[in-house]
Amino acid sequence: MLHNIKRTLLGLVATAALAGIAHAEDIKPAIIYDLGGKFDKSFNEAAYNGAEKFKSETGIDYRDFEIANDSQREQALRRFAKDGNNPIVMAGFSWSAALEKIADEYPDLSFAIIDMVVDKPNVRSVVFKEEEGSYLVGVMAAKASKSGTVSFVGGMDIPLIRKFSCGYKGGVMATNGEAKVLEAMTGTTPDAWNDPVKGGEIAKSQMDQGSDVIYAAAGGTGMGVLQAAADADKYAIGVDSNQNGIQPGHVLTSMLKRVDVAVYDAFKAAKDGTFEPGINVLGLKEGGVDYAMDDNNKDLVTDDMKAAVEAAKTDIIDGKIEVHDYMSDETCPY
Repeated sequence: MLHNIKRTLLGLVATAALAGIAHAEDIKPAIIYDLGGKFDKSFNEAAYNGAEKFKSETGIDYRDFEIANDSQREQALRRFAKDGNNPIVMAGFSWSAALEKIADEYPDLSFAIIDMVVDKPNVRSVVFKEEEGSYLVGVMAAKASKSGTVSFVGGMDIPLIRKFSCGYKGGVMATNGEAKVLEAMTGTTPDAWNDPVKGGEIAKSQMDQGSDVIYAAAGGTGMGVLQAAADADKYAIGVDSNQNGIQPGHVLTSMLKRVDVAVYDAFKAAKDGTFEPGINVLGLKEGGVDYAMDDNNKDLVTDDMKAAVEAAKTDIIDGKIEVHDYMSDETCPY
């Protein structure tokens, strides 16, 4: 009897193991990062963290690739598609042109793109309400500022980054109508995402004009902003990933953009057979954006600051505050 039970259990374990292997062979996930590399401590790294979470939970490995320049986009995506990788996730809006072409050539593969809408029957487009998370960190910046002047450093000057900037300004002005908000973009080419030296120079210029809280939405360029703020004993605000620990004591908070969740969800849906194309819009209500609190900034954020941010968060989720989306009309009313 005991022998039979053992044999049955062993059979079940073997069957489960084989089922797992078969399942793992059905999915060959891949992710391609945007310029700046996967360890940019910001957007790309958030995407990488989502892929790593999926791998650690399921045991299913994934392929990834870091492009060095824009000319590699179509080639990299085509190679992954040709190899039968499925799903293929692309981090960043700049993948749209390559995806428009290749999604048609490989109709049986599933693709996901983050930060852009590509209307194809096999593409999941994930976009975020960055203005909502930026509004929250704007409320905190206005509360934390002693000078009444705060600032914003963007990466590449595109409508998406102005969306961050406008939301931030909205949160600042709603909290302190007398505040001054300085804004600057790093450049007009993709190099603007990876220029920490220039980021530091812009931050110093803004601090010279009185800014004591600087929000950086600039990819790798933001590392220079955070460093400059720390050197001057001012506050910076991080973006995309939780950057509170990069310059502890000087990063007031980070505007979390859950790119990791978008990647993880795409991989997991493909594994579970529930991958659906179409547009996913992730805001505060959906847990797609937020602000970061941890041991690195808990002593910087007062109860008053946290209460103000939480009140704004509740009002946005409940629809009492509607944060303007710059990309809806390319204006900022704040």
